[in-house]
Amino acid sequence: MITSKHILLTLSLLLCNVCIYAAAVNYSVRGKVIDKQSRQPVAYANVVVAGIPGKGASTDSLGIFRIEQIPPGIYRFEATLIGYKSAVTSEYLVSASTPFIEIEIEEDENMLSTIVVTPSPFRKTVESPVSMRIIGLQEIERSPGGNRDISRIVRAYPGVSFSPIGYRNDLIVRGGSPSENRFYMDGIEIPNINHFATQGASGGPVSIVNADLIREISFYTGAFPANRSGAMSSVLDFRLRDGNPDKQTFKATLGASEVSFSGNGHLSDKTTYLFSMRQSYLQLLFKALGLPFLPNFIDGQFKLKTKLSAHDELILLGLVGIDKMKLNTDEKGEDAEYILSYLPTIHQETFTVGASYRHYAGKHVQSVTFSHNYLNNRNIKYLNNDESSEDNLTLRLRSVEQKTTLRFENQTRLGQWTLKEGAEMNYSNYTNQTNQRIFGITSTLSDYRTDLNIFSWGGFFSTDYTTANKRFSASAGIRTDGNNYNKEMKELWKQLSPRLSLSYELTQQWTLSGNAGLYYQLPPYTALGFKDNDGLYTNKNLKYMQVMETSLGLDWHLQDRLMISAEGFFKRYSRMPLSLRDDIPLACKGDDYGTVGNEALIPTARGRAYGVETMLRWQIPERFNFVSSLTVFRSEYNSIASAWDNRFILNVSGTYNLPRRWSIGGKLSYIGGAPYTPYDEEKSSLVEAWNAQGRPYYDYSKYNTERLPNFAQLDIRVDKSFYFHRCMVGFYLDLQNITGSKLKQQDVIMSTGVIENPSALVGEQRYKMKYLKQESGTILPSIGVTVEF
Repeated sequence: MITSKHILLTLSLLLCNVCIYAAAVNYSVRGKVIDKQSRQPVAYANVVVAGIPGKGASTDSLGIFRIEQIPPGIYRFEATLIGYKSAVTSEYLVSASTPFIEIEIEEDENMLSTIVVTPSPFRKTVESPVSMRIIGLQEIERSPGGNRDISRIVRAYPGVSFSPIGYRNDLIVRGGSPSENRFYMDGIEIPNINHFATQGASGGPVSIVNADLIREISFYTGAFPANRSGAMSSVLDFRLRDGNPDKQTFKATLGASEVSFSGNGHLSDKTTYLFSMRQSYLQLLFKALGLPFLPNFIDGQFKLKTKLSAHDELILLGLVGIDKMKLNTDEKGEDAEYILSYLPTIHQETFTVGASYRHYAGKHVQSVTFSHNYLNNRNIKYLNNDESSEDNLTLRLRSVEQKTTLRFENQTRLGQWTLKEGAEMNYSNYTNQTNQRIFGITSTLSDYRTDLNIFSWGGFFSTDYTTANKRFSASAGIRTDGNNYNKEMKELWKQLSPRLSLSYELTQQWTLSGNAGLYYQLPPYTALGFKDNDGLYTNKNLKYMQVMETSLGLDWHLQDRLMISAEGFFKRYSRMPLSLRDDIPLACKGDDYGTVGNEALIPTARGRAYGVETMLRWQIPERFNFVSSLTVFRSEYNSIASAWDNRFILNVSGTYNLPRRWSIGGKLSYIGGAPYTPYDEEKSSLVEAWNAQGRPYYDYSKYNTERLPNFAQLDIRVDKSFYFHRCMVGFYLDLQNITGSKLKQQDVIMSTGVIENPSALVGEQRYKMKYLKQESGTILPSIGVTVEF
């Protein structure tokens, strides 16, 4: 039998063999500098490697540069030239597979001589001077405990909570629901970024997005750009790498939960490609951990980019995920018995395909995006997991969501002003066919069917202004959206979404910034398409959900090395769906597998979230990266703590590059206990009630009156890289929750299967109940091997 000791011994021997053949090698980097507006090459510009003094080169008459003898590592590149603004690239890994680097620089009429601007990883935009972070390659590749999973990496940033136990990736930002986030990839909307997502919300145990394809991420926790619709808590804007126009390169990774193969290169002089394929063996890990559910997934991505001319380019993009979750009925014990009593088997397929055409016309840049996304979600559950008879069926659900989007955008640069405008149209289709046993219906299953079609439309305009000396900037914008679901949603003026951002540089180090905005989001399709027993849409009175958010921040910079910031925020929610069945907001649901929103709702819930965030970021290129954040906040609905009211979040994360290409990192996370609702033992013990859903019912008259204890977790990661002339080999060891911290949750009420009063009427029979102590948490080791060639 292969044990972890055998694996470690094998890896140690492999490391020794690799060390024998490894040699100190340097690499050359080739690229091109072009004018951002004219798209013409820029001759005789200076290009330097950030972090290596004196290492650089000048472009030739065709704008081409080549920098020799660069040590392997992760770097940024900066281009400067008299009469142009300095331009800094995102992070690149310099190795045998370093791609061709294209740098765009923009003319600056106010510059009379070359001004050396130190490249900063802490940059902001005029539209989002607060509540925005740039996540680069260094953090993506080596974030401790992140395992190159984006939803886990962003937890190091202010305002981001997490589910400590449960193997889920719910993104909880500033006290908002996981359903309040939006995701974009090269300008194309992605409905969710996790496998086994909760329909109507978010979550899942692992990301669909392969980090091998990501160049950089813009993470917004507020001050959302006007061209990004539907966000109330956060926007994750992915920028993918471009294929290599010079050579074909490939990368194979054996990770903690999957094996992957990716590659990039060129199909012609004008067309490049990028692709990724991954196969999970997460089910083996979960089985080894003794978990009663076994998820398995396959996913794939691709990107094709064609330069039709110097002024026109076309991008084709695709993302697909196929998920299957089986039940591990061989697992014994009361905890496994409880989970197996209610968790269904889950099959999901999701994909997004899209095309983006961009035209550069001097001071104007136009883009047209066409995309389609699809989700097919199927859940099946039998009483006691006995599939021998259809009489045992308690749930059979098949739900499909589809959305087709056409969007146009234009950006115009006029000196110190930048104008942006655009419009979009969407067609959405939602179907649901569900057979479900509901408490009170004993002889037959309820048969529920719905088919909803929605046409929607929207438009936006924004303008940015920056003074000649760069000390003051302002941005004002407005957006509106509507659809044909009901009369009120058709009226665009009822969804007017204005926003304003201001920023002023008090000194060279101190900057004061603020933002205020009103944002809207469409309720989930599961809620909009819900029908009653007569086949009528029950929730026709729903409105666009609304949040008013303001942020004020002060930050201090020391060149490109150190930043300390403090930011306060206030969010006020209104027009939020309220459950008529439970009398709690729909936004407080969605942190478990299944679906959310299939119930009668009214748009009367109100809430608020407010708090203070502090952050310290310290970076030394190719040496040290440190991020620390503390958030103290409250999240409430109707003056009662929401499900996401953890009160405080502390994250301390850092990586240090040691000699000989070793890297070590650690992350400490400490989060306040979440509120919870006690169980209703009287209702849960009823035989009919328990058999209907296989788990206890909450006592919503005591909604969130109790609170779990605080939880702390320590993660450690060690990386070792070997660079050769034609390839790179990397190893990593990631130990999550190395201290084995235990999360205590409320004890679960569970049926023993024994009826206390068998002689009573059927509707009055009760199971004898028992309590299960809920305490979980274990060390989760991950070993990974990467080969890039």
